[in-house]
Amino acid sequence: MQILGILIVLGAVFGGYLLMGGAVLAIWQPNELIVICGAALGALVLANPKHVLVEMMGQMKKIVGKHKHDSEFQRQLLLLMYELLQTAAGGLKALDAHVEAPKESPMFQRYPLILEEPKLLAFIVDNFRLMAMGKINAHELEGVLEQELEAIHEELSQPAKSLHKVAEGMPGFGILAAVLGIVITMNSVGEGADTAEIAEHIGAAMVGTFIGIFFCYGVLDPISGMMKQLVNSEASTMETVKVVLVTHVAGKPPLLAIDAGRRLIQLNTKPSFAQLEAWINAMADGDDAGAAKRKA
Repeated sequence: MQILGILIVLGAVFGGYLLMGGAVLAIWQPNELIVICGAALGALVLANPKHVLVEMMGQMKKIVGKHKHDSEFQRQLLLLMYELLQTAAGGLKALDAHVEAPKESPMFQRYPLILEEPKLLAFIVDNFRLMAMGKINAHELEGVLEQELEAIHEELSQPAKSLHKVAEGMPGFGILAAVLGIVITMNSVGEGADTAEIAEHIGAAMVGTFIGIFFCYGVLDPISGMMKQLVNSEASTMETVKVVLVTHVAGKPPLLAIDAGRRLIQLNTKPSFAQLEAWINAMADGDDAGAAKRKA
């Protein structure tokens, strides 16, 4: 969909320009690009600390990457939470071998998509540790997790907000480049340039305004929108984990706790209860077969 969107934008803007009889070389102004993109990059670095810029790059990689929070990701998340709750039923101390070193745990290794999400992984293991440290009721746990999720969401949303601010400033940077182009044009007039040369300078200056507007509405603003959707998806996943934990602490059986979390999954990847039950039954059948094989 991202590739399709890019093709539509480029085809509509530049295809329409060519159909009107425009020349490609007339809008190829690398010096204008240096001024506009350099000023935007400098403003981005100036306005944000290093960790926000690092997170911004990470979110951009996720946008163009193949790994998404699809139905397979949700399946692995729900089954992992079910296994952890089943293990916790024998005593929270039984979880120590898994939550202390999740990447070395055979249980977590069965769910590689979860291991590829360090923030989600840390959220899961930290809160199972919290539950194992002492008694905490459902109301107290819900309050703690809501505050943590609010802080996480605010931090993860900062890159999209910063990029959106830069996008809003791109037309201004385009005008800046255009003004510099007009200054050059006026100097050429004073030096006795002919009409054709003056027209070329003015055209190059106007390209600066075009570049600024194009990058604002055709590039950076859509990217910031995709980053917001990515953050909302990650927040929804953590909300799922929160509801599972709170429901479990409230005394509900593992299947009901997992189903309570399932209901918060985004509709486009949300499995039905029948699918969830089938996944759990298939996992249980596999465990029984493995146990029988080991016994034999």
